[in-house]
Formats: sequence, C-alpha cells, structure tokens
Amino acid sequence: MKYLPMFVLLAASSMMAAPAAAQEIVTAAQYFGQVADRYAQVTDYEGKIAISTGKEVMKGDIYFKAPSLLRIDFTSPPDQVIAFDGQTLTVYIPSYNAILSQSAADKPGAGAATLATREGLKMLKRNYSVAFESSPAPAPLEGAPGEQAVRLVLGRTSAAEGFKTLKLYVAPDTKLIRRIEGWTISGDKLTFDLSGIKTNVGIPAARFVYDSPASANVYNNFLFKSDN
Repeated sequence: MKYLPMFVLLAASSMMAAPAAAQEIVTAAQYFGQVADRYAQVTDYEGKIAISTGKEVMKGDIYFKAPSLLRIDFTSPPDQVIAFDGQTLTVYIPSYNAILSQSAADKPGAGAATLATREGLKMLKRNYSVAFESSPAPAPLEGAPGEQAVRLVLGRTSAAEGFKTLKLYVAPDTKLIRRIEGWTISGDKLTFDLSGIKTNVGIPAARFVYDSPASANVYNNFLFKSDN
C-alpha cells in the first residue's frame, strides 16, 4: 500500500489540472482579438500579394503604413499600380493608359486589401460576427504546401458591407492574416493571398505617393462623388 499515496497524489493533480486546461480553450472572438492585438503592434509591412477573382490572378508587391497608407505595384499585369496616400485612391491601368482617381478622405478608399490592418480589423469587429470554420486547431492551407492556418468565418451584421461572408486564414505562429476570401452580395468570390510579410521595416510615407504618367487619361471620382 506504500504506492497508494503517490497514486492519490497523481490523481488529485490530474483533477486539479483539468479546470486549468479547460480555461485555455479560446473562443473565436477571443482569437480574433489576439489577431487584432497583433496588428495593433504593426506600424508598417511589406510583402507579396496575389488577388484572384476566379477568372484572373493579379500579383504584385504590397506596402502598408499605419493607419491607412497602401500601395500595390503589380507584376501581373505589369506596371499596374494601386496607391492610397490617405486622401486619394489612385489606380493606374497601363493597358488603357488610364488613371482612376478617387478623393477618399473619411471613406474606405483602399478596399479589401486593407482588411489585414489594425483599422480593417476594427471595422470587421463592428460589422461582422466571427466563428471558427470547424475548430481552433490549425489546418493545412490549400495551395501552400507545408503551411497551416486557423480559419475564421465572418458573417456581416450590417447591410452596408460589400462582402456578405469573409474567411480569414491566420498563420498560427505570427497571428498575421495569410489569406482572405470574400463573397460579395452577388455571390462573386475574391481571394487575397499575402505572403512573405515583413512588419515594422520603416517604410517612408513618400513610398505611397504615386507619380502617374503625364500622358495617361485621368478619370476622377470613379467610385463615388467627392463631398469636397
């Protein structure tokens, strides 16, 4: 019977550890909060982006600086640019020798690409419900061998949002968003892949000022009429 006290001790330890383990279970809202906290620490980032509409894939280099500066220099289609300097959204389409310009002060000028930011996550928290797709456990990321991601599914709670449903794929080690899938009201699907992201690298604000070709045709306020 000399081993009985040790057995009782081990059993008691297991019983005491069970509530602690239960407390470690993270809800989807809590996990989303951890992702938001991670982005709150990001002053800027750069990396690669691929945007898929189902019919075509656009690829390029993405640069972001808090709170809302954004630039994408595309390699496919070559020389196409999206730039947002905090006041004006500029889209250069070389195949049409056209510049689409939109005064976007106090409006969401940079679109879905800015969801993977501190301000974008704040907007999602206000206007979407959040749940795990199946569980909080990371799962293989389709099309990215060796990578895993935690999958969050967001459903809109405000009719004003353009995406009815969003799916966020979060890298479990960095808590950075690796992929965004969005479904519009009409059922169209857009996918944003972010890879090779480097944070807090000191990108200067001048990086987001786009010097457009003088020969290009300019179309102002192509999204909505400016209030100015």
